[in-house]
Amino acid sequence: MSEAVPPLTPGPLLATIERPADVRALPVERLPQLCDELRAHIIDIVSVHGGHFGASLGVVELTVALHWAYDTPDDQLVWDVGHQAYGHKILTGRRDAFPTNRTYGGVSGFPKRSESEYDTFGVGHASTSISAALGMAKARDLKRTDQRVVAVIGDGSMTGGLAFEGLNNAGAAHTDLLVVLNDNRISIDPNVGALHEYLAGLSASGGWNALKGGVWSALDELKGMGGGTLQRLASRLEDGVKAVLTPGMLFEAFGFRYIGPTDGHDVVTLARRLKELRGLSGPILLHTLTVKGKGFAPAEADQVKWHAQSSPFDKVTGKSLAVPTAAGTKPPKWQDVFGDALVELAELDERVVGITAAMPSGTSLGTMMEAMPDRAFDVGIAEMHAVVFAAGLATQGMRPFCAIYSTFLQRAYDGVVHDVALQHLPVVFCMDRAGVVGADGPTHHGTLDVPIMRAVQGMVVAAPLDEQDLRDLMFTALGHDDGPFAIRYPRGAATGMALRDGFEALPIGKGRRVADGDDVAIVTYGAIGTYVPEVRERLAARGVSAAHYDLRFAKPIDGALLTEVFGRFRRVVTVEDGVREGGAGSAVLEWAADAGALDGVEVVRLGLPDRFVEHGTQRQLHDEVGIGPDGIERAALALVGAEAEAA
Repeated sequence: MSEAVPPLTPGPLLATIERPADVRALPVERLPQLCDELRAHIIDIVSVHGGHFGASLGVVELTVALHWAYDTPDDQLVWDVGHQAYGHKILTGRRDAFPTNRTYGGVSGFPKRSESEYDTFGVGHASTSISAALGMAKARDLKRTDQRVVAVIGDGSMTGGLAFEGLNNAGAAHTDLLVVLNDNRISIDPNVGALHEYLAGLSASGGWNALKGGVWSALDELKGMGGGTLQRLASRLEDGVKAVLTPGMLFEAFGFRYIGPTDGHDVVTLARRLKELRGLSGPILLHTLTVKGKGFAPAEADQVKWHAQSSPFDKVTGKSLAVPTAAGTKPPKWQDVFGDALVELAELDERVVGITAAMPSGTSLGTMMEAMPDRAFDVGIAEMHAVVFAAGLATQGMRPFCAIYSTFLQRAYDGVVHDVALQHLPVVFCMDRAGVVGADGPTHHGTLDVPIMRAVQGMVVAAPLDEQDLRDLMFTALGHDDGPFAIRYPRGAATGMALRDGFEALPIGKGRRVADGDDVAIVTYGAIGTYVPEVRERLAARGVSAAHYDLRFAKPIDGALLTEVFGRFRRVVTVEDGVREGGAGSAVLEWAADAGALDGVEVVRLGLPDRFVEHGTQRQLHDEVGIGPDGIERAALALVGAEAEAA
């Protein structure tokens, strides 16, 4: 369970809110005070404990207004992504527990169905809210109940194709559904693309609202007066007036009644408008304008930096309160090693281009975007498009490095198979955040990339043990002409090792013996192998001699290396930071079975179990599932027949 966390005192009005019914009991004039106290409480919590920040501050008024106007949890409120749901969680019975947010055993940082009845849909990946909300609305229609359904989606998530699939279906379904477009002009990084420019134009057209609202009301009254001729006339008038008065014609074309843009920080007006909309029928889109980081000056000034914070900071100035690290002693992040290496490779080879799906800062592709803006592309929250775009580049002789978080690449798997691998195109998939990622939890853990990439015909599947390996694998991938190449690496700090200048091509499908031993072989795949030196020392202290082998490639597998392992050792432990089923350990067993090398050999595969692992620090989660130093040591001792020490 999570460690005890001292409570932070909420404001006097917020302290009385145990559930949304308490919000609805307030007169609308008191909502501004509740918003002020809710925003202050979020700042208090995150300044001490860390977490996603700017997005939740930006939707404080929208959150309060929605729970005031709608009868949650009977009415279904669906958040997109979930970065903005802190205020929602605090208002829905989790106020006192919220300081445990994102800590091991504590409150999840994202809406989670198993955590609260107010969390109607689990989220973490973007652009899902409209489709999910439409499913809920259609279920309501089939059951003939009277709940209302609301999807809240940011303009960044609107760049994802799934959002438009949902809009297209919802508009044609003609069911009662409200989509709230929370337009703050940024996701994690600044938004890109034609939709962003379109919405920016709409945000300047608020002067239409009063006139437009009056026209809609008049037309509704006309259509309700009866008589087929009168209703047909009203419908034709409505169609004509839309063309003149509606700045949101894109959404009207999808079958939605567009309302807005409206001030997302005027909670009284917003609450009253939402109350009115609750009584209207059909698909409606409410366009609200908000400021990410609203109410905290540093977050408003630098919205990218303040998307999330992992260390304590002064809640007035924003100055970090973390203990400074001595210069030169902090290892680089894996993503920064990637970003720097990609620029070097691009300088060596003019064919190299970089692609990210709305994550230039998260993947460090931003380094290349600054150095070579014409050769690095942010395509928005559109992973499938990123992959097929990369395929198109590759057909013309370019060498695309497609940097996408492992968990998000799952969304583009069809493109990986059908559009890249089937055509033998040399796209390099750089899978950041592979393995457990820590506090973001199961929506963000990169656990499935090894088995899904191993299953793709012609795919090379690799993982570096350290940052020198990452650089050399990227160089090796650049020189690989026959099909795609996948490289996985984890979140967080690398080893801090000294790096040599330049690059070295590695033989594809060849691993290495890192350290020799006599009693047990520990075969690792990827950066999880950095635990093994400590494990070998512990085992040596107990009289057990362990060898360490680094696979480096899960496909093609190194048969010569494994011939040595299974020829010399009767006890083998495989370790990986990913699911066991179909992973690198499975690849080892498959080779051994095919080679007839399993006779008399005991093999233990360590990896993630057949369940979704929750949130915590990476080390806590490694220890929980048995792939940390303690778990590796226990497995080795059990194989050699030694008595394991108590954990």
